[in-house]
Parts: sequence; structure tokens; C-alpha cells
Amino acid sequence: MNMDVTASPSAALEMRHDCLAEQHQALTQQLDDTELQWWRQAQERLAQRPDANTAALLSSQCKRNLKEQPLPHSPGWSNVQLARALLLAQVLEQQPLAGQLPLLRQLFLWGDDQEKIATLKALDWLDSRGLCVELALQAGRTSNSQVFAALALDTLYPSRHYSERAFHQLVLKALGMGLDVRRLIGLTQRHNFTLNQLALDLLDEQLAAERTVSAGLPRVIAFDLLSPAQRQRLAGLNQQQRLPPEWHEHLAGTSQN
Repeated sequence: MNMDVTASPSAALEMRHDCLAEQHQALTQQLDDTELQWWRQAQERLAQRPDANTAALLSSQCKRNLKEQPLPHSPGWSNVQLARALLLAQVLEQQPLAGQLPLLRQLFLWGDDQEKIATLKALDWLDSRGLCVELALQAGRTSNSQVFAALALDTLYPSRHYSERAFHQLVLKALGMGLDVRRLIGLTQRHNFTLNQLALDLLDEQLAAERTVSAGLPRVIAFDLLSPAQRQRLAGLNQQQRLPPEWHEHLAGTSQN
């Protein structure tokens, strides 16, 4: 990923400290004594030297010092991912305000895919004002489905801060990667005629190429916002039995409108 870490920030980050505090408590409750000892030492070390090198080093050590396992009270998170995200939040909090965004970008650039995943999953906690949208958009160009899923699924960040066009592109890429768009938060609120047309264009493309129709496509379409021509097109495809069976319930009222 080609990240521009020299871009000047327009303002300081505004973090969701209540969420971070809850996640910190959730993590410590899952650590055994040996892990907890290392975790506290890591936080102390970072407090003493809150710079990029120390943060990167401690992030890389999380995998060796914590036994990776899912967190029951934080669905979709592992303890290693959460530890990395919390270390990142700590070092950002200890920076001069003007240095927060450049440091976040720098650490993202340095990170491996697993560290990028942790950062993207935590982006809504780290940046409640949407200052990192450009970083998120660049990150979204990845071909790694796990990295992209961290940005697109189970997070409010895109729905809070993406433009209509950027959000639509996110949806289409999630479909193309075979991700479960039911986990794309804010999709229903972004339903509109434009997204309908993009989804139908993708459907036409897949059918013309005789490819499997994306399973999540019906969830992307707002059937009550379809134009008469779009409804007629779908009804015709359905009559020709070119659509998967799960489309039938969505098309039940198509011929009536």
C-alpha cells in the first residue's frame, strides 16, 4: 500500500475514550497472570517512551506474549488484535495534538497485514471526527480480503464518514470479495437509487459473464426504490430462471409496481 505519511493533519484526533476504556477492561479480564504481567510492562514501557519505534516493537511482541484467542465480549476481535489497537491508542494519546495523525499514518505504513487489521478495526474508536478518511480509502485498495474486511465489516467508520460514492465503492468491493454484506453497518441507511443501479449493473455483468451471482446482492438493493424499468428487468430475469432462488422473496411484489 502506498501511504503518504507526510500529509499535514488538519486537526487533532478525537478518540472515543469510553469505548477504549471498555475494551481495555475486556482485554485484561481475558489475560492470565503471565500475560497480564507482560501487558502491564508493555504499557509502562510505552508510557516511558511514547514514540513510533517503541509502539511498533511492542505491537510486534503481542503475538509472542499473548495466546491469540477470540474475545467473548468483543465479537470479531482477538486478544492480540485488541492489545495492538490499545497500544496504538495509548501512544497516540501521549503525542502532541499536531503529531497524532502523522504518527497513526506512520505506524499504519510500518505495520504488517495483521497490524493493519487491528488499526482498521479500531479506527472508529481512534478517530471520531473522520480525519483518517483518506487513510481508510487508501487502505481499502488492498487485495487482501482480511484487511479489507477489517475496514468494511462490523465497524461504523465508513457509514459515519464516507461520501456516498466512497461507500458505494466499499459495498461493491465487499460483494466482489465475497464478504458477508449483512455485517456492513449502515448499509440500509445508504440505500438509494444510485446504489440500486450499481448493484443491477453488477448483476448484469455477472450474468453476462456466466459467473455466480454475488450472494449479498439482494441485500444491497432497496426493492421499494426500483424504477419501473428496473423492476421489469428483474421480473424478466426471474421468469427466465436466471436468478438464484433466494431472490424470489425479494421479487414477490415486483410485478405489482
